Amino acid sequence: MYDVAIPTFQKQLAALEAFLAKAADQAAAKKIDFAVYLGSRLYPDMFNLTRQVQLATDFAKAAPARLAGLEIPSFPDTETTWPELKARIAKIQALLAAYKPEQFEGAESRELTLKVGGQEVTMNGREYLLHVAFPNFYFHCATAYDILRHNGIEIGKRDFVPRR
Repeated sequence: MYDVAIPTFQKQLAALEAFLAKAADQAAAKKIDFAVYLGSRLYPDMFNLTRQVQLATDFAKAAPARLAGLEIPSFPDTETTWPELKARIAKIQALLAAYKPEQFEGAESRELTLKVGGQEVTMNGREYLLHVAFPNFYFHCATAYDILRHNGIEIGKRDFVPRR
């Protein structure tokens, strides 16, 4: 489970940070306040770019903690600037780098109970990672990417799925 979870979160968070940095550079070159992008959303009832990044990082910090049987680290969602979001991503990357494979022994069959839609749901660690954590993580990363593309930032599929 370690070999599936940790590198996956690390690689996609690096891609998220990279395409956000590219967006910040393009905004600066065009003399557009990056805060405009941070407040952008695809549809009025969807979260804005800032919240999409916060939620992606929330799944990247919660999933490994749950799988390792640890308390989920709590960070306030107070970021309002690109440097603050960049620092949040770095903080999550540091948490991920600190995990050890032995912390995940038995994680695939560990029973996890979490609230989904206001109801408690119990599943094993494998089901949670593959069918809850990863889909939600990728949804928020992809939505952040889509918001930037929608707003004219020149990024492409290789920014979202880099060859590294």
